[in-house]
Amino acid sequence: MRVLMVNKFLFENGGSETYVFTLGKQLEQDGHEVQYFGMEHPNRVVGNRAGAYTPSMDFHTGKLSKIFYPFQIIYSQAARKKIRSVLEDFSPDVVHLNNFNFQLTPSIIYEIKKYEKDTGNRVKIIYTAHDTQLVCPNHLMRIPDTGELCQKCLEDGFFECARHSCIHGSRLKSLCAYFEAELYRRLKTYRYIDCVICPSLFMEEQLKTRKELLGKTRVLHNFISADVQGGKTDSDFGEYVVYFGRFSEEKGIHTLLKVCNALPHIPFIFAGTGPLEDQVNQIRNIKNVGFQKGEDLFSLIRGAKFSIIPSECYENCPFSVMESIACGTPVVGSRIGGIPELIEDGKNGKLFSVGNEKELKKIVEELWNDPQQISDYSKACCERKFDTVASYSEKLMELIEQI
Repeated sequence: MRVLMVNKFLFENGGSETYVFTLGKQLEQDGHEVQYFGMEHPNRVVGNRAGAYTPSMDFHTGKLSKIFYPFQIIYSQAARKKIRSVLEDFSPDVVHLNNFNFQLTPSIIYEIKKYEKDTGNRVKIIYTAHDTQLVCPNHLMRIPDTGELCQKCLEDGFFECARHSCIHGSRLKSLCAYFEAELYRRLKTYRYIDCVICPSLFMEEQLKTRKELLGKTRVLHNFISADVQGGKTDSDFGEYVVYFGRFSEEKGIHTLLKVCNALPHIPFIFAGTGPLEDQVNQIRNIKNVGFQKGEDLFSLIRGAKFSIIPSECYENCPFSVMESIACGTPVVGSRIGGIPELIEDGKNGKLFSVGNEKELKKIVEELWNDPQQISDYSKACCERKFDTVASYSEKLMELIEQI
């Protein structure tokens, strides 16, 4: 089968890119042909035979100063033209959409359907929802200025995005995002998607609020590396608690730092980077080891008594929770988004109310002082199995064949 993977970034930029590249490599190992379409970039690591990519655009920085820029992030004629070149050269059986809004725009969906009509070649369109972009223009379901968890766009319409300046605090950018979301809602553009892969039940519930997606959603939790799974021995338990991820407000870092500061006798190791790094470095019982990956990260996770995932935004299917459990390390996580689907409260970890500093502090103290409970939780973690990329790929292709 020929599969065209579509993602705006074709270089290592985050979790969605890791998903795209890892899955693409697995599909090739399974005997499928895979090419990629997205933006050109000096660090691009994958591509297509036609050499067709859109110009690089960064919606996160700078001002919308160019007169045509706002129109380009709503509807891109250039993206339609470029993807048509790839479609004609590659003739894919499947187009797998990932992150495409703003930089590539949903205009590419129309070109896929036009190509299908012009050539008579059936092209199945699937979409993996890495975030809530289709129901929330800022994709976090959170008002940036206040940190308030929000479902206003789902309940009252997309203009709420502009009303609260949800895109980087910019009224203009937020208006552009509103027009983009509202345009494609009215056009019912996403009805052309054949199947929506939701990495969590939480994500499925949000996307099912769009009528054109009803009956098309399928829940398929993310995959993790086979190298992670296998648990740990008693000798792996170290004398520290670990947090790994981004040092930012929506990840609950402010709340976690208060807890760390209130428990000076407990050593914490933080692995990551982010805007709150200076505040992390000011807490005496926190050792910041910076960004870690691969076996260095997994060794750090295995050595911890437990990990903490204190997110205060609607997580989808966080790799951090899955990787910790796969390493045999219990997780203390906030009760939000897709996190409760991964943590069995009181079995392989503990859940606490979002932003509840006192509750989190109590749980951390109790676990730290109860090695038997930690051992029991660790054994339960080892019993939980997640898909490897190979098993995930097999399930995904079975879904595609059923469309």
